[in-house]
Amino acid sequence: MLAWLAANIGTIIVCLILAVIVIAIIVKLKKDRKKGKTACGCNCAHCAMAGACHKQK
Repeated sequence: MLAWLAANIGTIIVCLILAVIVIAIIVKLKKDRKKGKTACGCNCAHCAMAGACHKQK
Protein backbone atom coordinates (compact mmCIF):
# COMPACT_ATOMS: atom_id res chain seq x y z
CA MET A 1 0.00 0.00 0.00
CA LEU A 2 2.79 2.42 0.90
CA ALA A 3 4.63 1.61 -2.32
CA TRP A 4 1.49 2.32 -4.34
CA LEU A 5 1.04 5.68 -2.59
CA ALA A 6 4.66 6.60 -3.24
CA ALA A 7 4.36 5.65 -6.91
CA ASN A 8 1.16 7.68 -7.40
CA ILE A 9 1.72 10.67 -5.12
CA GLY A 10 1.77 13.14 -8.04
CA THR A 11 -1.56 11.94 -9.37
CA ILE A 12 -3.09 11.98 -5.91
CA ILE A 13 -1.97 15.57 -5.29
CA VAL A 14 -3.29 16.77 -8.66
CA CYS A 15 -6.65 15.07 -8.02
CA LEU A 16 -6.92 16.68 -4.60
CA ILE A 17 -6.13 20.12 -6.02
CA LEU A 18 -8.75 19.67 -8.75
CA ALA A 19 -11.33 18.52 -6.19
CA VAL A 20 -10.68 21.63 -4.07
CA ILE A 21 -11.08 23.87 -7.13
CA VAL A 22 -14.37 22.22 -8.13
CA ILE A 23 -15.73 22.49 -4.58
CA ALA A 24 -14.74 26.18 -4.43
CA ILE A 25 -16.55 26.86 -7.72
CA ILE A 26 -19.71 25.11 -6.50
CA VAL A 27 -19.67 27.05 -3.21
CA LYS A 28 -19.24 30.35 -5.08
CA LEU A 29 -22.10 29.55 -7.46
CA LYS A 30 -24.38 28.70 -4.52
CA LYS A 31 -23.49 31.95 -2.72
CA ASP A 32 -24.07 33.98 -5.90
CA ARG A 33 -27.43 32.29 -6.47
CA LYS A 34 -28.53 33.14 -2.92
CA LYS A 35 -27.58 36.78 -3.56
CA GLY A 36 -29.70 36.79 -6.72
CA LYS A 37 -26.85 36.91 -9.20
CA THR A 38 -27.17 34.88 -12.38
CA ALA A 39 -24.54 32.67 -13.94
CA CYS A 40 -25.00 34.00 -17.46
CA GLY A 41 -24.20 37.67 -16.79
CA CYS A 42 -25.93 38.88 -19.94
CA ASN A 43 -28.93 40.99 -20.85
CA CYS A 44 -32.11 38.99 -20.18
CA ALA A 45 -34.15 41.06 -22.64
CA HIS A 46 -32.55 39.16 -25.54
CA CYS A 47 -32.71 35.72 -23.92
CA ALA A 48 -35.32 33.19 -25.00
CA MET A 49 -35.44 31.79 -21.45
CA ALA A 50 -35.80 35.16 -19.68
CA GLY A 51 -39.24 34.32 -18.30
CA ALA A 52 -38.18 30.89 -17.07
CA CYS A 53 -34.95 31.58 -15.19
CA HIS A 54 -35.95 34.70 -13.22
CA LYS A 55 -39.05 35.26 -11.14
CA GLN A 56 -41.15 38.25 -12.06
CA LYS A 57 -41.11 41.04 -9.47
